Amino acid sequence: MSNTTITVAYGDGIGPEIMKAALNILQEAGAKLDIETIEIGQEVYERGITSGIAPESWESLRRTGVFLKAPITTPQGGGYKSLNVTIRKSLGLYANVRPCVAYAPFVRTRHPNMDVVIVRENEEDLYAGIEHRQTDEVMQCLKLITRPGCEKIVRYAFEYARANGRKKVTCFTKDNIMKLTDGLFHKVFDEIALDYPELQNEHWIVDIGAAKLADTPEVFDVIVMPNLYGDILSDVAAQIAGSIGMAGSANIGEHGAMFEAIHGSAPAIAGQNIANPTGLLLSAVMMLVHIGQEDIAAKIHNAWLSVLEKGIHTADTATVQNSGETVGTKEFADAVIARLGRMPQILKPVSYDTTSKTPFTLKPAIRRVAARKELIGVDVFLHWRDGSPDELGLLMEAANNERLQLSMITNRGIKVWPNGMPETFCTDHWRCRYLSGSDQMAILHSDIIALLQRITDLKLDFIKCENLCNFDGETGYALGQGQ
Repeated sequence: MSNTTITVAYGDGIGPEIMKAALNILQEAGAKLDIETIEIGQEVYERGITSGIAPESWESLRRTGVFLKAPITTPQGGGYKSLNVTIRKSLGLYANVRPCVAYAPFVRTRHPNMDVVIVRENEEDLYAGIEHRQTDEVMQCLKLITRPGCEKIVRYAFEYARANGRKKVTCFTKDNIMKLTDGLFHKVFDEIALDYPELQNEHWIVDIGAAKLADTPEVFDVIVMPNLYGDILSDVAAQIAGSIGMAGSANIGEHGAMFEAIHGSAPAIAGQNIANPTGLLLSAVMMLVHIGQEDIAAKIHNAWLSVLEKGIHTADTATVQNSGETVGTKEFADAVIARLGRMPQILKPVSYDTTSKTPFTLKPAIRRVAARKELIGVDVFLHWRDGSPDELGLLMEAANNERLQLSMITNRGIKVWPNGMPETFCTDHWRCRYLSGSDQMAILHSDIIALLQRITDLKLDFIKCENLCNFDGETGYALGQGQ
């Protein structure tokens, strides 16, 4: 087998230490790799590159299509974007895969039978990062969920389950509240589940699902979620399995993949030879499987399991009950190297033999025929702090005409006009909904422009507007709370 060229970034904080340890293990295990090194993270940020990655580094990532990445530190405050999010979205790495496995009794956990894989959508949701300050008191972040994005990640989860001998795929959303965005994710899940009749499928509201995951993770197998829920709950799952420091992840797309530990750069312990390299090492194992070096991946993984059985730990997972020897980063890597070729005797040995597995096939998202779209109204958002909802209602009704008429005002989503409740707290951010005055018949964009001009003439500060549309006769917007 010829060598595979990969891109490596040592990162910052504990990144250089754990990357060196992981690469030493890969080399001693016989991984067939050619390595291109790029610089990312804090030093790049400090040179004034707000993305955290130099333009020339993208050439390596796009050329190799395989990225093994150590943790980095993203500076706090405005003006800096998360490099992880930038890389995932720029390269189309839409699937984040995080196995969360318990290694009892050698790593402390309350859930010794836990073996859950969380598949997280990686490109959209609130991580679109589209935020605005709209008034003195209100900030906004847009939650974007797309049908193609849902189709790709949900199908990936089912294909992963089928290819890896899993029995069930579970979907977590909050579509009892976010009926359009999370509702779309759930709807697509139900549609795609029909293509996999041999796999069980179920849906949980994310809050009770998270409680069940924390209490009884054994009931889950593969869980697929939108971006934010997946980010949070994969960390929770990793911690209850044993330790976030032991969890690896893969970021998979059609044109490349990135492999990284899920923990941060931990600058407080950098340079002290105490960091656990396991998260990055298991990420590298996932990378080896991805590039077709399954035998080397299994060799490393089983050696690592043998180290756990021997009671060799770094400080983060060592306890009086499970640790016979607490070692540093380098010494832990040396212990894995010394056991290459050995199999665990108590923990289940790992095999990455793909000859008996169902082929992993991904279908591209289907771009559907455009729906018949009718514009029937508009939500106009105001910055206003001069009175009560009823007073604002009188002002906004003055902008009515036969084409568009005020039907509702909300504040933070709750209806406050007409017939609002005096107990409702109102801030300075208002949504004024205008609908067609003729039984919601279609209007024109020019009608909205004329409405905005009338509102301007009333010397009111509108922030933005959102068109209200029907799609093939189906309402394309949510009601106000309390409406």
